[in-house]
Amino acid sequence: MGKASRLLFGLLAYVFFFAMFLYLIAFVSNQVVPRSISIGPSNAPLKALLIDLFLVSLFAIQHSIMARPWFKAALKKYWPPAIERSLYVVMSSLALYLLFVFWHPIPTTVWQIENNTLRALVWGTAGLGWISVLISTFLIDHFELFGLRQIWSDWKDEPMPNQAFRQPLFYKLVRHPIYTGFLIAFWASPDMTAGHLVFSTAMTVYIFIGIRYEEKDLRSSLGDVYKDYSRRVGKVVPGIGKIN
Repeated sequence: MGKASRLLFGLLAYVFFFAMFLYLIAFVSNQVVPRSISIGPSNAPLKALLIDLFLVSLFAIQHSIMARPWFKAALKKYWPPAIERSLYVVMSSLALYLLFVFWHPIPTTVWQIENNTLRALVWGTAGLGWISVLISTFLIDHFELFGLRQIWSDWKDEPMPNQAFRQPLFYKLVRHPIYTGFLIAFWASPDMTAGHLVFSTAMTVYIFIGIRYEEKDLRSSLGDVYKDYSRRVGKVVPGIGKIN
C-alpha cells in the first residue's frame, strides 16, 4: 500500500468514525434518525434481547481485542503500522454500524419523565456527557487517538512525536473521562425503554471490563507514573475507584 493510499485510508476511516459518532448520539437520544434505540421494527422481547446483546457483545469483543498490545504486534506483521490505528477505527465504526442496522427496540417503558423542566434537565445532562466525551479526546490527543497524526507523520516521512504522560482538566478528576461521558450520555434519558436499559446496562458492564484491561496495559507501559496516578485519581467518578 503506497503512501497516498495510506493517507486516503486514514482520512476515510476518520470520516466514517465521525459519522458513526454523530449517529450514535441520534440513535441513543431517539432524534433525527428513522431507526433508533427505542424506535424501529420490533420483535418478540426474548429474541430482541438476544439479538441486541449479541450486537453489543460484537462491538465489545472487537473493541477490546484490537486494542490489546499482543494483537497490535501481530497485526503490524501484515498491516502498515501507519494505519494500524485507522483500521481499529474502521472496525469499531463498522461494529457500531451493524448495531444501528440490526438493533431491535424493546419498547416497554421503564421510566418516563413528564415534567418539562426535568426533561430539559435530563437532556442537558446527556448533552454534557456527549460534549465531555469529545472534549476528553482533544485533551489527550484527538488526532492520534483516531489515527490522523499517524498518517500525517507517515506522509511527511517524520517519526511520531513522543507523548509524555499528562493529566489535563478532566483527567485531574477521573482517570477515564471519556468513559464517564459515555456513561452519563447512555443513562441520562427522560424516556427509558427496556431496550435502552439493555443497551445502557450492557455497555456499562463492557466499559468496566474494558477499563480493567486498559489499566493493566497502562501500568505495564507507564509503570510507577500511572500507579501513582491511580492512587490519587478516581476511575470514572471523582474520588471513587482509587487503587492503593
